[in-house]
Amino acid sequence: MAAPFVLVLHDSTIAGYYTLSSTSVQIAELPVQTARKLPRYPLVPATLLGRLAIDRRQQGKGYGRFLLGDALYRASRSEIASFAVVVDAKDENARRFYEGESFLSLPDQPMKLFRPMADIKQLFK
Repeated sequence: MAAPFVLVLHDSTIAGYYTLSSTSVQIAELPVQTARKLPRYPLVPATLLGRLAIDRRQQGKGYGRFLLGDALYRASRSEIASFAVVVDAKDENARRFYEGESFLSLPDQPMKLFRPMADIKQLFK
């Protein structure tokens, strides 16, 4: 189950979309320096940013960064506890995009990245 968010341009063209849903991350999957700061539970709650996609005809116009910013803003405003926003990069280009936006790879899963919620909240202060 996920909540979809769609970017519709002034001419009713759909430029892109993303989804947000709840997920969890095994604490053992996280970098040691991150896990050290979290409660000692096997799983910690997180927000999954899923299926961030831009129409091929709209790529290169900054809509991906715009939608990512919107997703991070919505996630940071949620009243539901979440330690981070998590993404599953579909390919190396997507992984590089998220790394360029300060997401960190999980040590044993380089295509699964996260950005701590504390860091995200600082963006919107």
